[in-house]
Parts: sequence; structure tokens; C-alpha cells
Amino acid sequence: METELETTRNRAQPLPPEDRKAMIIDAVIPLLIEHGRGVTSRQIADAAGIAEGTIFRAFGDKETLVQAAVERYLDPEPLREALRSIDPGLPLEHKVRAIVYLLRERFQNVMRIMAVVGHQRPPIPHERAEFAAIIARILAPEAEELNWPPDRVAHILRLISFSSAFPALNDGIEFSVDDLAKIALVGVAGRPFAIYSPVTTAADAADLGEPGCS
Repeated sequence: METELETTRNRAQPLPPEDRKAMIIDAVIPLLIEHGRGVTSRQIADAAGIAEGTIFRAFGDKETLVQAAVERYLDPEPLREALRSIDPGLPLEHKVRAIVYLLRERFQNVMRIMAVVGHQRPPIPHERAEFAAIIARILAPEAEELNWPPDRVAHILRLISFSSAFPALNDGIEFSVDDLAKIALVGVAGRPFAIYSPVTTAADAADLGEPGCS
């Protein structure tokens, strides 16, 4: 037969306040994506396995909880950590694919939460610079092979990933991560082309009516 002391030890101990908040936030994020700001405190309590009163003791009101969940969902640090984990020693095509995959997943998540809870603040410029610096370090071993400096390639990969995450832009013409990586690596023709004027001689220019030619 358990003694009173043993019963106390076996009973689940209450979570520290910050851990309880984190647990509630984890429970509310899927509900926000499904229901938006219309999610009820009862739905949140049921998902978290707590009483409604616990929500208000932890956050004060539902809107404060919703905002905390949105901020957690949009926190850029997990993406930065995932990018830092990419081995710069991998083949270039593997690194580009991994970068595009992570960036597109991030942008899709942002679009998903914005669609249901409304617009949030745009990324601060220094945040974009941090991502570019991380990606540039990943691509540094191939710097001499690239058509642009690694930090500029980082922005190109960001643009490709960002545009592919817009449902309205890609309805019916979606590109896979492999497609996007291939576009980034080889473009549409597989080799760089010089950008030049088709007019190569004075006679050609005169035929085309170019000014300054006689």
C-alpha cells in the first residue's frame, strides 16, 4: 500500500510557468492554422488538456496567447539553425536543394499563418542579411564556380523559394523542390549566355536604322 509520501511523489508535478506557456502555445498553433483567430478558449483548453482558467492565468487573455503563438510560429531562428546544419562540404547540387527546401517550407508556413490570422510584420532587413550570410558560408567552397558572389546567390535562392510559395502565383504550375534546385543550378538552358546586342557591324546598324550610323 502506498504511503502518503509515495503518492505525492507519483503524482504529476505542475509544470513551471514558462514550460506551461510553451505547452499551451504548441497546442494552439495547429488550431490557429485550422480556425484562425476564431479559435475558442475551450478548443485550446481541450487540445492542451488543461482547464480554460489555466489559459487566462498563463496569458491573461486569448489574444495575448494568439499573438505569442504567431510569434513562435514565425520565429526565424529554427530556420537559421537548420541552414547552419547543412554541411558546406556536400556537393553543390545537394546544398542548393537543401537550401531551397528549407526556404520554401519557411515561406509556405508564413503564407499559411498570414492567411488565417492576418498580416504580420515583414522581415527586418538585418534578418535577411543574416540568412544571406549563412547561405553564403554554405556556398563558399564553390565561390569560384558561381556566376555571382555567394551572398548574391543566397538572395537569388530566396527569390526563387519565395515566389514558389505563393499559391496564387503557382496554381496549376507548381514546381517541386527538385525543379527549383535545377532552375537555380542550370537555369533554362544549362549554360551561361553572354548578354549582348545582336547588332555587330556598322552595316547591320544602318540596316536597322540605329541612330548615329550613316
